[in-house]
Amino acid sequence: MLDTEALIRALDTAESTPDATALRARSYDLLRLPKGGTVIDVGCGTGRAVFELGPHAIGVDPDPVMLAAAEKRFPGIDVRAADATDLPVRDGAAHGYRADKVFHVLPDPGAALAEARRVLAPGGRIVLLGQDWDTIVIDSDLGDLTRRIVHARADGMPHPRIARAYRNLLLTVGFREAEVEVHTAIFTEAGFLPLLAKHAEVAVERGAIGGVEAERWLGEQTRRAETGRLLVYLPIFVASATQREAR
Repeated sequence: MLDTEALIRALDTAESTPDATALRARSYDLLRLPKGGTVIDVGCGTGRAVFELGPHAIGVDPDPVMLAAAEKRFPGIDVRAADATDLPVRDGAAHGYRADKVFHVLPDPGAALAEARRVLAPGGRIVLLGQDWDTIVIDSDLGDLTRRIVHARADGMPHPRIARAYRNLLLTVGFREAEVEVHTAIFTEAGFLPLLAKHAEVAVERGAIGGVEAERWLGEQTRRAETGRLLVYLPIFVASATQREAR
């Protein structure tokens, strides 16, 4: 079982790569925030984006452990316990809304988008980021086993393929100027191994592979990491759109 501290360390590894840093910067640019504009970072985790977005950013997350880590790492940032469908912001008070790797785990993404429309001012911007869990590429000599693990991990999530639908979802709920980009995140560091271990753990739980197969696969990935040969590609969809003007 991947504990919270191990998860935070793994997320730190993933968020610290040049690709991840550049992708966050791109998401901030797409927000087109006016000077002094309020932005909501939904599912803020340990608060890195909230800190980078500046003093008018509000981070929300339902996990108290993540919020405590955010406050410890970035003292003074504004983070609050809240659900994506019940944000602690009045109607039309936000100029930007950002959610990174969040919508695939939400029980009701449609309700979250309705809440985004509620809090965004006319002309405000929404940016959604997320990976397509079916199309993660992991270099391995154990091709069939890797495919079973990847698809078992995807099938264990509420909405594993929602990122590819971001643009259409934004159009459906009434946003305008919806656009989508696809970026590739590349990971080669050993610090990514805990996230691969989670893949194997879920595959075992779902009966897609056995315990011996999981050990074999993780052993191979560990050896790759130890010799600088770990390689994971994640396709990241980035969708952006604009709140309609008030009538």
